[in-house]
Amino acid sequence: MEPRERGTVVCRLLGYVASRPLAPVDVLGEPAFDTFTSLAALHGDGWGLAWRGADEHTHAVSSPDSAARDPHYAELTRQPLGAAGLVHLRWATGGLPVVQENTHPFTDDQYAFAHNGHVSPISRIEEMLTTESKAKLKGATDTERYFRFVMQCIREDASERAGVTRALHTMMDEFPHASLNAILLTPTTLFAIHINSRAASPPKALSALYETDADMPHRHATEYYAMDYRVTPEAVHVISSGLDEPGWLRVPADAAAMVDLETRQITGLDLLPVDRTDRG
Repeated sequence: MEPRERGTVVCRLLGYVASRPLAPVDVLGEPAFDTFTSLAALHGDGWGLAWRGADEHTHAVSSPDSAARDPHYAELTRQPLGAAGLVHLRWATGGLPVVQENTHPFTDDQYAFAHNGHVSPISRIEEMLTTESKAKLKGATDTERYFRFVMQCIREDASERAGVTRALHTMMDEFPHASLNAILLTPTTLFAIHINSRAASPPKALSALYETDADMPHRHATEYYAMDYRVTPEAVHVISSGLDEPGWLRVPADAAAMVDLETRQITGLDLLPVDRTDRG
């Protein structure tokens, strides 16, 4: 079996659904978005954006360069790309190459997916994929395989809600110590996934970089995989830990929800039947 830390990807996520097209920077406001981007000093192994454009198509752009120094990131995040989208900052540790093929978000037609966590062993995820799903793989990451399994379930069930729910049930059962935190953008919905109750926080790779927990970015030491959300009259936002601002609410542990892109209605997914308490 592969060592637990091999290929670990510990990243930052931001997702939004709004009433009108927004620049990603406007989701948080300039100062807070700058704070979010400053996390690329640590999570500097690539960045990616995905959004639903006015043409009703999902678009995605990514780069293996650091968001802290890439002018293309600064330019794009200040444009009103769409009313729904996501931003991902990647930190790849433990051996996975920092190359375009491994950079989030991963896409399939009108779907885009970004992940904050690690699923191991990668070989086990591949065993869960059909021949058709495996043929679509381009990179080496656990995240891309996680995404392919979610898409496989959606197509088999002919339903986004049912497929995502079944995929998460299976992943929670097969990988109880993984962080499955992710954002999935579809033609109609933004799925926010916060599943990590048995994952180590902070990851070993993060602890090794700081002399004390107090030196880490906000909430990275004890709640690295935490996710927060807020609902305003104009939008729904979800974000990884690292931003110290009022007005955000904690996403419950081992929860997932879907946000309708048109109405911004939030609907929780039923994950209760999975019991992780007896896992070693």
